[in-house]
Amino acid sequence: MTITRRRLLELAIVGSGLLAGAGPGRSAVPRLVVVGGGPGGAVAARTASRLGGDRVHVTLVEANPTYVSCFFSNWVVAGLRTMADITHRPAQAGEHGIDVVTARVEAIDREGKALRLSDGSRVPYDRLILSPGVDFRFDTVAGYSVEAAERMPHAWKAGPQTELLIRRLAALDQGASVVMVVPPNPYRCPPGPYERAALMAHVLKTSGRGDARITILDAKESFPKQALFQEGWERHYPGMIQWLPPSVHGGLRAVEPAGTAVETEFDRFDGDLVSVIPPQKAGALALDAGLGDADGWCPVEAASMRAKADPSIQVIGDAARAGEMPKSAFAAASQGRVAAVAALADLLGGPRPEPRYFNTCWSLIAPGDAVKVGALYGIAEGAIKSVQGFVSQPGESAEVRRVSAEEAEAWHAAILADMIG
Repeated sequence: MTITRRRLLELAIVGSGLLAGAGPGRSAVPRLVVVGGGPGGAVAARTASRLGGDRVHVTLVEANPTYVSCFFSNWVVAGLRTMADITHRPAQAGEHGIDVVTARVEAIDREGKALRLSDGSRVPYDRLILSPGVDFRFDTVAGYSVEAAERMPHAWKAGPQTELLIRRLAALDQGASVVMVVPPNPYRCPPGPYERAALMAHVLKTSGRGDARITILDAKESFPKQALFQEGWERHYPGMIQWLPPSVHGGLRAVEPAGTAVETEFDRFDGDLVSVIPPQKAGALALDAGLGDADGWCPVEAASMRAKADPSIQVIGDAARAGEMPKSAFAAASQGRVAAVAALADLLGGPRPEPRYFNTCWSLIAPGDAVKVGALYGIAEGAIKSVQGFVSQPGESAEVRRVSAEEAEAWHAAILADMIG
């Protein structure tokens, strides 16, 4: 299935018959506010504006004048893209009938249905779509902190941390040791750490440092596309990458930023470069508003992405506990479309087409060699569940893998078009 056909299918499903008889006789234009200019929020805002037209007032609130995408940041680490390629201006959404507010949201007044912004102003809403991304559980890794991340970069929020990781990687000598700490599920982009290990190995090997060693200390006994990654690591970077599950290293005990070391139950790993990706939770804005559960994620209704804690708020993207869907940019955009359609149906009285969600995750193992996994999701027993999936297979030809890499690049262009036009 090509990207174009998948994209057309998605739009056809969520948009079929939408708002055919919406809103006659309404005296006020309802206010739909979206927080977050990433793939979930930006796609939700643009979908709502396109389908709702002048029957709904759409506002997009984004804290930063530019949005730096975490997706494709591994390609930047590999030198295959630049920071400019993943830096975008959400304000361009204003060209599509959307009011854009560049400000940080300090709090959500759920009772008064309004956002309180950093400048003291308020933005009222009739429906709020919240896409706050993730925050880190620094306190779950002994020795790790915001300050320690300057010595042991996570680069799991793109921007300065990405640039720091690139500089640290470039400074390594021959025979260097790299240690990567990978968190337990769930977290943003499940295959991301393993793609990053491959592309870091690519940088080291192609710059004459193929004797370097990358050790992955995982919190899990298995990971997505494991057979595909391990096959690719051995093919492109033999002897450079070793993956150790907790049954081997015994579990993470602490990190030592000053000495760039990681202690596990059974051993101590010293690295010339240590990258610690900490456990994650929903963005603080959602949790502070009381939308999260005990595990730090926001439960949502499967058919609408409506927060179970508040029917006036929908939570999408990485912050949502969205059934079997992974936390990816593709998934966030798919949820954004469904949330926008559901919000318009509530606000304008239009039809409610049965939602379908989609996701595909491409992972680059080496330039021109990518693998993928994805699924179509539906609603079963009140939850989002996979109804049809696909995954690359070990032993595929170089041509098949090259096509997958081209699909990844095409998807990147398509998601940017969806986000900013």
